[in-house]
Parts: sequence; structure tokens; C-alpha cells
Amino acid sequence: MQGQIVGTAPIGSEGQSTFLPPIERPRGLMMKLVYAMTRRQFGKVLTPLKVFAARMPLAFGQFYGKVSALDKKLHLPVETVMLIREQVASINVCAFCIDLGRYFTIKASMNQAKFDALWQYSESPLFSAAERAALDYVTELTLNKKVNSSTFTRVSSYYSERAICEIVWLVASEHFYNMTNIGLNIHSDMVCEIGKNGTGHSEHP
Repeated sequence: MQGQIVGTAPIGSEGQSTFLPPIERPRGLMMKLVYAMTRRQFGKVLTPLKVFAARMPLAFGQFYGKVSALDKKLHLPVETVMLIREQVASINVCAFCIDLGRYFTIKASMNQAKFDALWQYSESPLFSAAERAALDYVTELTLNKKVNSSTFTRVSSYYSERAICEIVWLVASEHFYNMTNIGLNIHSDMVCEIGKNGTGHSEHP
């Protein structure tokens, strides 16, 4: 592995190391720049970059950025987008994605009480009927990999065809993030604490 330095695999939130050790010094100018950018934003290089992206052709890492760019073309409210992503990540138990998602909600000054109550969205008064319908749809799709017609009918009563397709996109693309991290035993980088402390920048990496 000439030209790159592999470090000791970090200990995750469950006391387990990543399955592949992180690459601390990557090959290639572009990846070095990406490391520098995330270090500037978060005070550290994010573990998925060191474990996954650094081992793959650059285009694979750039796909992360494309997903983020496509999210900006969505018509759904940004808070709804983040609620959906957090719900999918929570069901899939992707600690890294849950943590990073909360970081961005904090930086965007979203209602943190609402995200704290996400696990009881069906009962919490913080959620609208439309949000509950969307989260029911998202939860069913993520858990069962299929959706009952009654669930679809309910979400259709609140959202346009375009919006429903956007919800499906969010579920599908969040699985990409989640499975990449879960498959390599990548856990939380604790970046949410950076957001709470008011440090870092608000741009998505």
C-alpha cells in the first residue's frame, strides 16, 4: 500500500473497531484535498472517507457529493428531508448517519425537540398529520421493503406524486449511506457535539 499510511482501526460506539483500518494519508491530490476540507469543517477526517472512499476510485467518493447536490433540488421542506433521513438511519441503526444528520439539523437551527421525539412521531404533537403519514410510509418501506396500499393512499392524500417520488429517493439514498457504514462497522464520529458547541461550518461535505 505504498503512498498511503494505514492507521489503527478506530473504536466505534459499540466498542468495536472498523472492519478495515482507516487510511490516514491517502494517495492522490484530490483525496488529500477532501481530507483537508473535512478536517477544516469537522476538526477531523470523517471515518467513511478514511475507511471506504480512500480505497475506491475518486468517482465513488464524488457520488456522496452528488447525492447531497440532488437533495438540494428536492421540493420537500428541508426539515421533512432530515426527518426522513434520520428515521431511515435510526431503523437501520447507522450510528454514523444518525450523528451526522443531527449535526446538520443543529447547524440549520431546526427544532431539536422534534428530532428528539422522532421515535414517537405517531403520538407527538410536534408532528403534523402529513409528517406522520410520510414517516409511516418511510418506516414501512424501510422495515418491510414493501408498502401496503392503505399506507400509500394515506401519504398520497398529503403529498403530490413528485413529493412521493422524492420521499422514495430519500429512503433509497439513505440506505446507500447506511449500508456503506454498517458493512464496514463504521460508527459515530461524534460530530453532533461539534454542532452543539457551535464550531465547524454548515456546508455538507
